[in-house]
Amino acid sequence: MPNTTTCNVENYQCSDIGLLMPFVSEYTWPIAARATIYFIGLLWSFMAVSIVADIFMRSIETITSRTRPIRIHSSTSPTGYIDVEVKVWNDTVANLTLMALGSSAPEILLSVIEVSFNGFRSKDLGPSTIVGSAAFNLFVITAMCIVAVPAAEKKLIKNVKVFAVTSIFSLFAYLWLLVILIGITPDYVDLWEAIVTLLFFPILVVVAYIADKDYCGKPGKDEEAPFGIGGLDPEKASKDFVVEVLKKIGKQPNLTEEDEARIVAAYVSKNTSHRQGWYRMNAIRNLTGGPRLVPTTNERQDKILTKLLTGEDIGSSVSLYEDIDAGVTAIVEWAASSTAVMEKDGRAKLALMRHGNTQNKVLIRVETIDGTAEANSDYKPFKETIVFEPGVTAKQIDIEIIDDNEWEPDEVFFVRLTAEPEQQARIGKRSVTQITILNDDDPGVFGFGKPSFVFKESAGRAMIPVERSNGADGRVVVGWKTKDMTAISSKDYIGGKGEIEFHHGETTKYIEIQIIDDQDFEKDEHFEIELTDVVPDGARIGRLKRTVVTIMNDDEFTGVVSRVVNLTNANLDSLKVSTTTWGQQFEEAMNVNGGDVENATIFDYVMHFVTFGFKVIFACIPPPSIWSGWLCFFVSLGAIGVLTAIVGDLAALFGCLVGLKDTVTAITFVALGTSLPDLFASKQAAVQEETADNSIGNVTGSNSVNVFLGLGLSWLIAAVYWTSQGKTFEVPAGSLSFSVTLYTICAVLALGLLVIRRLVAKFGKAELGGSKIPKIMCAVFLVFLWVFYVIMSSLQAYGHIQAF
Repeated sequence: MPNTTTCNVENYQCSDIGLLMPFVSEYTWPIAARATIYFIGLLWSFMAVSIVADIFMRSIETITSRTRPIRIHSSTSPTGYIDVEVKVWNDTVANLTLMALGSSAPEILLSVIEVSFNGFRSKDLGPSTIVGSAAFNLFVITAMCIVAVPAAEKKLIKNVKVFAVTSIFSLFAYLWLLVILIGITPDYVDLWEAIVTLLFFPILVVVAYIADKDYCGKPGKDEEAPFGIGGLDPEKASKDFVVEVLKKIGKQPNLTEEDEARIVAAYVSKNTSHRQGWYRMNAIRNLTGGPRLVPTTNERQDKILTKLLTGEDIGSSVSLYEDIDAGVTAIVEWAASSTAVMEKDGRAKLALMRHGNTQNKVLIRVETIDGTAEANSDYKPFKETIVFEPGVTAKQIDIEIIDDNEWEPDEVFFVRLTAEPEQQARIGKRSVTQITILNDDDPGVFGFGKPSFVFKESAGRAMIPVERSNGADGRVVVGWKTKDMTAISSKDYIGGKGEIEFHHGETTKYIEIQIIDDQDFEKDEHFEIELTDVVPDGARIGRLKRTVVTIMNDDEFTGVVSRVVNLTNANLDSLKVSTTTWGQQFEEAMNVNGGDVENATIFDYVMHFVTFGFKVIFACIPPPSIWSGWLCFFVSLGAIGVLTAIVGDLAALFGCLVGLKDTVTAITFVALGTSLPDLFASKQAAVQEETADNSIGNVTGSNSVNVFLGLGLSWLIAAVYWTSQGKTFEVPAGSLSFSVTLYTICAVLALGLLVIRRLVAKFGKAELGGSKIPKIMCAVFLVFLWVFYVIMSSLQAYGHIQAF
């Protein structure tokens, strides 16, 4: 008789608990392998949900950001009125309806799908995920926001009345669940109870709207302002605004127009108030290697931007440049841009200096280049590699000068620096130095190199060179003075008189004149500089002893501003929340950082590779530009529903295979997976926003909506079904009632802490920020409440603690 084996399906663990899974027979697979696969699949699915939720939030942002034109009286307008754009959606209504749905869609849909596709019977995963997410949001996110605010800063909830309404409703929502499950109809939910639960959602929205508009309080000033902060469109930068920012940046010759445009775009973005949905989308994109909603700045740009935002003095660009390079890159350059040497001296001694990173070994190539002086005839050619050992900051280069005992006019040659490749070093501004071989024993002739010089008003200063020729022997002092022409001293420039000193061998010095930049559009203005005298008597003033300095009109400045405005708006256009075409969606989906490869990190590349398939699939969803975002809204909502069903199966199967009950899986893995984007979004909002409304102000509203809409809708669907069957919808109180009671007690403590923080000076009288030690203590307490909630709920689920 041949050996035969049979498959005992009763030993096929966890094969019948999923709605869609398992897709294939896993009977012969090891339990550990199956659990690992489902765990990885669960994490991967959370990424997929986040990506499609990003698209979903795009549609919501498009819908709720719609504006309408209105005319308001203006005494300064020739017509007597001006047209402004105001939002169609009230912010409070938007936050409690579409925005709350956008951030809580996975939890809400999980509860609805779990009931609808499991014979309309109550399960633990959906309701427990809602309570677990509420706990994570209120305790952990609030704790993170408290400590995320920079030191010495504090932020308050501005719309206190709305926050009070949503806080009361968030507590009432969970108390109402206890009333249903334990008080009125223990372990059952009647149809009327489900209807009332769902109706609390529109009641919450109406009451919050009344509180926002202050209809029941003292009439106040209508704060509904034109679209954007202070009338500033968050997607555009006006010329006046750019001029103001450029004025704050000051004179930074090392900044290109592209640098300035990126700084202005980042400044616009960081000074524009955003909804919670914007922060959630940006957090998702940061986690998945998608296109950023905030301009990416390099180190130097970021340093200037930080000083702009904090109101600090930006200072000179040189110090900024060197501060950033310090400790990272070695900078090597000549100590002087020009040097003079007597032919009889026989050697030109050149100083080479290094700054920045002085702890690495640097190789620099030094090479002479002919000018009017020729190699082997006037000097010995030099071509060597100079080595800077660690810690060495200066080197001296000696170049031999050939003395032919014949009189010759002054001659010049050059010495150039080049950094060897593949090392952390670069050449500074003075990469080439000029060597002048001088006629012996003559102090020289002094004069201007040109009869006129032109400087932009925005340059801030004019550097006018005074040149020394036909000798450079000894020390010479040259006097100078300015004379007004069309430019007026103390109004257009800082004039007067002064002296410049030439030491032995020096051939060029600069007269520095400060130019006053008033940012007004003016014609060209002129003033004159004259060399008045020289000491000692052997020195002479040459033919060009006067020069005219022109302060260039603002035509070029206007052109610069216009170019910066265009570049800034191009940067802002790339940061728009929504896309216009399918082509743009696929382009963003198929490129790391949406195509901004230059600023992509290794993490961006890894996450882009991991999520690439999901990005391409979901790029098929219609863009928000179609039907004002509504088509995208419903299609992406359907996609979230499908993914939520998969997440539910993966979570249930994983929990089953490792021995976790659905309640524990829901309040830990599923709650964390669906709430992590909100954590990062709230943290960014806490740092960037001026108030605490968009960081923690939305938590209580979202928690209320989860109960009223998530449980209310799913219970209504099941209650209608069982009522049609002549029965009552059964919802065992057990673990759910214990979890709700525990959460409610902890929530009262958490909300009480926020009230104390606002009222007590020790905590800074603010919900967020304040002194370091008190805010850390508050954060630790809130995290403890979450850990306590998770541990106690888990112990009850396994029977170590008896429920009601």
